[in-house]
Amino acid sequence: MTTAALDARAGRRCHNALNSLHSTHYFSPDLGRELGALGVTDPRAVNFAVRAAALGPVGAGAVTATFYNYKHDLVARHVPAVWETVTPGQVLAARERAVDATLRRLLGEEALASAEMSQAAGLALRAAEGCSRGARPLYSAHADLPVPDAPHLALWHAATLLREHRGDGHLAALMAAGLDGLEALVTHTATGKGMAPKWIFTTRGWSQAEWDAATGRLRQRELLDDAGELTERGVALRDGIERETDRLDTAPYAHLGAEGVARLTELATAFARTALGAGAFPADLLGKR
Repeated sequence: MTTAALDARAGRRCHNALNSLHSTHYFSPDLGRELGALGVTDPRAVNFAVRAAALGPVGAGAVTATFYNYKHDLVARHVPAVWETVTPGQVLAARERAVDATLRRLLGEEALASAEMSQAAGLALRAAEGCSRGARPLYSAHADLPVPDAPHLALWHAATLLREHRGDGHLAALMAAGLDGLEALVTHTATGKGMAPKWIFTTRGWSQAEWDAATGRLRQRELLDDAGELTERGVALRDGIERETDRLDTAPYAHLGAEGVARLTELATAFARTALGAGAFPADLLGKR
């Protein structure tokens, strides 16, 4: 199938469902328990360690660059110091144990052992075959990791590959649009689909004053109005960013094909809804306020 033959929005819908499954572990008590047993107890250090571990024992600069929307001062408080407590290999093993426990708790043993889980894993892994390494550091680092044997872990691994592949391309689109990390967060929150500011302050290290300053810059560009809502220009900018991200991320879904994408989306959406219903995410995670 050629790239043009697949509606790029179909890939976005598939990504959204898979990303929900991938993201469950970030909010799971299982992750904190596993890393805590290794001596990493600060939730932000846990976050940096588990997402950056595939890159190896990198410094703060590499993490800030690849994560994009975290304040560098916060990153530097925990990286590379976290590698003095735990090795990347230990983190990767702990993350896999946490993901296993999380998915068992959220989805149930029957779902994990189902034919649908095996099918979803196979489809997601096939889609990931279409990913490319160039200028995609987080995807490429995770692509070096072995595929787990258990279907639910293989699905999670493939979801991670597809999530980081899209994410690396998304950063290129944000940079081309002239949005720095905090401005990207402010405009995403303004769409109503991003994290609420209080979660951004807690997890990304930004302050209310810095948020307000970024809002002021965006108003000067006529991307936000006085109420902090996206203007027509702001809506067009965000839509353009998503379309460019879709374009850069079309290859894996074109490789899988329209029928495979539709089936993977159906399966991943069902699993994600089950996880959501089981309390996978905080109720106040998303929102404009």
